[in-house]
Amino acid sequence: MARSVAFAVEHTHIDPANWDDIYIVGDPHGCRAAVERLCEQLGVTESDLLVFVGDLVRKGPDTKGVVDLVRSARNMVTVRGNNEEKLLRGSKTVPTLTDDDLDWIADRPLVISLPETLVTHAGIDPRKNRADHTVDDLQNVRSMVPDASYEPPFWFDRYEGPERVFFGHTVLAEPIVRDHAVGLDTGCVYGNQLTAYDWRRDDIVSVEPTDTFEERPAEKFISPSVGQST
Repeated sequence: MARSVAFAVEHTHIDPANWDDIYIVGDPHGCRAAVERLCEQLGVTESDLLVFVGDLVRKGPDTKGVVDLVRSARNMVTVRGNNEEKLLRGSKTVPTLTDDDLDWIADRPLVISLPETLVTHAGIDPRKNRADHTVDDLQNVRSMVPDASYEPPFWFDRYEGPERVFFGHTVLAEPIVRDHAVGLDTGCVYGNQLTAYDWRRDDIVSVEPTDTFEERPAEKFISPSVGQST
């Protein structure tokens, strides 16, 4: 794995030739049971790779379990999400996580790339050059409206490539699958689904959670069609 100079932040490249199947997975938010069921449904083996879009932590019942699972598996990697960043900056805490866990979280990249593919937590700001993207950009970008968060158009309505960007962070009623953007946070911790994208087969696979661990109003789930040009 080599670091790219396209970004000024931590960036890891993955060679797909080293793996059989590759799955990119939406935000688990401490829902280890859902991650395990998703792996079972996908039939994941040690020769397959899971790439998480970040936010392994907080809100769900088993943050420590998700971190332990991803840390211990040679075939699981993740970018660092905004909820991981909150732990590192001390604005939020998860008492079950150790100092070693936090050190491991701090070492996670902000971007993971495969051929013609970028994985970031929140996305890419189409108004900026790659080298100008900050940690906050990659972990929090959403609306293109100044001082707004959930008002369209969103970055994925304006982004035109060249790479296809896989992202989480923005909670969706259903996955977004577009030529240059794939959104995978379908709100597992809020009682919706945990979603994975089969990178080789261009397919979506989802599992239902066992419970709703945090309430979220229906209007805070963004429809894939909102903001999209027709």
